[in-house]
Amino acid sequence: MKKPLTSIVRRTDWPTSVSRPVVTPLQPSVVYSSPDPDALDAQYADASGYTYAREGHPNAQVLAEKIDMLEGVDPASGGGIVTGSGMSAIGAVFLGLLKAGDHVLGGDQLYGRSLRLMAQDLPRLGIETSLADPTDAAAMAAAIRPNTRMILVEVVSNPTIRVADMEGIVALARDRGILLMVDNTFTTPVAYKPLLSGADIVIHSVTKLLAGHSDATLGYVATQDADLRRKINDANVTWGLTPSPFDCWLAERGLHSFHLRHRAAQDNARRLADALAGMAGVKQVLYPTRSDHPDHNRAVALLGGQGGNMLSFALHGGRDAANRLTRAAPEIAFAPTLGDIGTTLSHPPSSSHRGLTPEGRAALGITEGFFRVSVGVEDADLLIAEFGAAVAAASD
Repeated sequence: MKKPLTSIVRRTDWPTSVSRPVVTPLQPSVVYSSPDPDALDAQYADASGYTYAREGHPNAQVLAEKIDMLEGVDPASGGGIVTGSGMSAIGAVFLGLLKAGDHVLGGDQLYGRSLRLMAQDLPRLGIETSLADPTDAAAMAAAIRPNTRMILVEVVSNPTIRVADMEGIVALARDRGILLMVDNTFTTPVAYKPLLSGADIVIHSVTKLLAGHSDATLGYVATQDADLRRKINDANVTWGLTPSPFDCWLAERGLHSFHLRHRAAQDNARRLADALAGMAGVKQVLYPTRSDHPDHNRAVALLGGQGGNMLSFALHGGRDAANRLTRAAPEIAFAPTLGDIGTTLSHPPSSSHRGLTPEGRAALGITEGFFRVSVGVEDADLLIAEFGAAVAAASD
């Protein structure tokens, strides 16, 4: 017989049932009680169970295990770590593995906040940084210093859609004994699995296509090396980079449809890229599997024909044309994000890369008429018609 309640303030045991919920339960508890000090000691000793949510909770573990499966993470490493955002995943790696005097080499076409981290924040901590062209392994090799500890690259760059020479960079990192961290957000594990290809660390902004609904902000980091994993997780816990259970619950729900969304969005992106290339007001279209992409051959070989859902294009005009285009496409969300279920349009000069000088943006090919498109799962004909009308309006 169940023991009667003695106070409405006291927590009660969760009801049991011979059946179980189909949907993953949401567990928002910050703390977990133990039967006695010996049991708590044992938990900390073998890292089993949960004690305090900053150190881990069930919804983060469930989500991590599913992304582990996608990325091919060896469970013996301890598994992936879910963090509060994509940038916090990168931060946990830097904080956990680097020290003053180390050097980090980054690809010169990283996401804008990653570039800021490299240019402004790591140097404040005494960590040296520099950038080189990730599409040219020889250029990366030339930028290596005696104190280079880590390389950070994106497989497909944000927002210029260039494809890194991953085979060359992996070989370089292994030959020099340098840790290689790969941001696999754009590519997703459908197209590329960094850990299985020789990288040491993979990170994701789970916020984007993995979660896929613009309602959860999360990151993920994994390695096959248990010692590296421990150091990264220590930084994650100590600096308080851990995620919300609710966001983890939302992201896991989003993962259930990930492959379907990826396939539909990629098909739409291919069609939209081809359509944009035929529009008079468009100067350039960047999509990895198009034959006119500067890294086409590498993209086909490396990504197995998976072009993804991201493309970029440049108008013939400048900022005035960019303003006309966005105003003429009110149904397409003009927002600095990617990976939503619906299509979003981003203008890097006014968002992700606004911190760069005009000369710095120009060196990357980012003009005032440059746009990044995160293609969603809407009807492709609708998207082509909307972009056609918007490009025409920008050209007036």
